[in-house]
Amino acid sequence: MTRPFPAPPINPFERLQVADGLLINAERWRHAHSYHRQRQNVHYQSLNQPGIVCGLGVRAIAAPKEVAAEYRDRSWVQIQPGIAIDLAGNPIVLPKPFNFRITTELQDSEPVMVYVVARYRDPDELEAQKQREIVQEMFRIDEKSTPPDIWDVELCRIRLQIDKKAITQPADVFFPGYGDIDLRYRTQVQARPQALLRVAQVNFDDSESSQNFFNLSYLLQALEALYPSLRGGEIIDRVDWTTDLQIYDLLYLTGKQKLSLNASEFKALKSYLQSGGILFLDVPSEATELIESVQSLAAQELKTPLKPLEQLRRDHPLRTRPFLFAALPLVDRQTIQLLCGGGLILAIGNLGSAWGLDEELSLSRVTIRTAQELGVNILHYAWKRRQLMNLQKEDYSGQW
Repeated sequence: MTRPFPAPPINPFERLQVADGLLINAERWRHAHSYHRQRQNVHYQSLNQPGIVCGLGVRAIAAPKEVAAEYRDRSWVQIQPGIAIDLAGNPIVLPKPFNFRITTELQDSEPVMVYVVARYRDPDELEAQKQREIVQEMFRIDEKSTPPDIWDVELCRIRLQIDKKAITQPADVFFPGYGDIDLRYRTQVQARPQALLRVAQVNFDDSESSQNFFNLSYLLQALEALYPSLRGGEIIDRVDWTTDLQIYDLLYLTGKQKLSLNASEFKALKSYLQSGGILFLDVPSEATELIESVQSLAAQELKTPLKPLEQLRRDHPLRTRPFLFAALPLVDRQTIQLLCGGGLILAIGNLGSAWGLDEELSLSRVTIRTAQELGVNILHYAWKRRQLMNLQKEDYSGQW
């Protein structure tokens, strides 16, 4: 999964009009070079997302001998040479190893996550710079106690605890402990996806409404491998009908009890569906109350009765894009049923239970993969439906 990197600003380019007799001064020279730099950066932003190109490894080291004795502790790391590119398309080049001391102070017994990040610095924007003919593009290394923002390139993170303040190499790089350098969340430079899907789980008065929460996370993680053109957000929010639902492309709801909405909740749902959002209801076969209440909601309240996938066109996107399904997958030896209409998708058979690892670790790879592929079709349908509806709006700019 990934962060919501915004699209480039929609601004026209201006270039120097060259003619015989043109007088070149510093301002015109700067404008001419700025044009090519902007074109290059927008090209990168349009096709790629920021991250690490190569190198920039991080390791724990002993305090350098040249530092004062008071700073000779086990809080030092060394960042290896490498290259990264930031959100604006600016290169961050570290030509030689860089020693850095973690200075975060722990105030109580609660663990603290420290993020080590790199950020591009334009030398033209720095104060007190000496005038010189050649300037070197710059960067800075920072530690933060809050997650990196969109202008940062994360190099590592370290969870510190009051009794484990020393920085160490992890014994297992996949499962670092307190004080260990954690490199798992670094972002590599890669092709920019067409969209970042924002998905939330709807919580309502049902003890089983969260039963597939972690499996929903597995599905979003699978997007990067199964259909890289779409990505899922890092966080799956838990919402109710009073939340601002418009920011989400798809709402996921499961459980067994009857779905009952009051007037304000129904108004919020209807507005969400009319704006292009999708409510995906993933229901066990035995959840008769929930199934009947959803079908009644669709037919009587929303005036868009749900139709089985078999009654829709053979080339319906839920069946064909991006994965082709002649027959729907089996979960617990029962075929999933899929109904849709008016922004509602109802899956009968608990599809989400096969998106991840079950407690007995008994699900076959084929079961998980086919369930995930149908899940990807549902996510793709949600994104495409909303995109096509938004493209007909007056103020739509194409931003994520």
